[in-house]
Amino acid sequence: MNIVDAEYDVVIIGAGPIGGYLSRRFCESGHSVLLIEEHEEVGRPFQCAGLVNPHAMDTVGIEQSILTGIWGARIHSPSGTAVNIGDSQRIRTLSVCRKIFDEAVVMQAVEVGADLLLSSRPTSATVHEDYVSLDIETPRGELAIKAKLVCGADGAHSWVRRRFRMGNPRELMIGFQIEVAGYRGEEGKLDMYTGSDFAPGFFAWAIPSRETTRIGTWTKASLLGGRSCEDLLRKLQSCSAWSSRFEECTEIGRYCGPIPSGFVKRPLIERVALFGDAAGICKPTTGGGIGPGFKQVDLLVPELSLALNEGDLSSRRMGKISKLLDEMSGDQRRKRALRDAFLTESTDSELDEIFKVWSKPEVTSLINELGDIENPIPLGVKMLREVPEFRKLAGRAAMAVLWG
Repeated sequence: MNIVDAEYDVVIIGAGPIGGYLSRRFCESGHSVLLIEEHEEVGRPFQCAGLVNPHAMDTVGIEQSILTGIWGARIHSPSGTAVNIGDSQRIRTLSVCRKIFDEAVVMQAVEVGADLLLSSRPTSATVHEDYVSLDIETPRGELAIKAKLVCGADGAHSWVRRRFRMGNPRELMIGFQIEVAGYRGEEGKLDMYTGSDFAPGFFAWAIPSRETTRIGTWTKASLLGGRSCEDLLRKLQSCSAWSSRFEECTEIGRYCGPIPSGFVKRPLIERVALFGDAAGICKPTTGGGIGPGFKQVDLLVPELSLALNEGDLSSRRMGKISKLLDEMSGDQRRKRALRDAFLTESTDSELDEIFKVWSKPEVTSLINELGDIENPIPLGVKMLREVPEFRKLAGRAAMAVLWG
């Protein structure tokens, strides 16, 4: 198909899983869609821990990408106390091959009618009264495209967000990860490590992925204290409490990337909308973005489709549609307060005290009953209300969780 000077209902920048699913949903709603990806292949570069929750997997049905079903976790305090949680009869999350997953999501969009441009990127975009004009740089030269709606699903450093000055995510964390063979973990369980030496304010992880393990850490730049994320990971591997788990590790690959969390000020403006990482969708508790991104798509596409059909993508209409995100934004704030209460604002000694409480059988039982990687708020609220030690440790942050 010759797409020079073509017109589309929707142009989507970024062919990750959110951009792919967004394209599919718009196509299924009867709209013409062009999906643009700057890299020469979908699913590269790999910048994610590779976890997809079961509900998100059900949404797209790409079971062939599953490497390991994860049902439990070993969570470690700074001093080495371990709390084991989970039930082998209940899969909590899925470790996937992101290359296979991302490609399959995008192919679902192509199969229902989306056009796909690889190795291409926008160089300019201007909103007019009835359309958005875009100049797209492609391997075949520059293309002039018209769209009724432009969607930025182009990641943490979104070109669309910057071009239209739509604001910045509230937080931007840094994630660093290596993939190794030879890690001594437990089948079906991930390991989480806390401590200021290797995950200041956050946590490090070891995620089983069939024959390999993904080992990483994340934090804020302001908490690094002059260290690099690579320094943190080396410190994790050399910690005497668990260094034996890393003795036979052979590195296969390494990845680094930003993790944006907290919706931008203006996720929707006249004829422009942001999705996924570009909008600041990631969970402040885990950094995950695929589940919330799919939810955002499902929330907004029906109303955006209606607006397209009615020819009204004005600032007022888009502002009204953006109100649909208020609940997700409030949920993010409560999760951030929960994270701060139990993790980010706690010293290592306070974390050790928290783990002493978590290790009590009655509290571990509560975690197994109510714990949900996608929605930790019910568990957090119950512990803050019913466990006196947590109220004392959490302070004002706990009140933010309890009362929003």
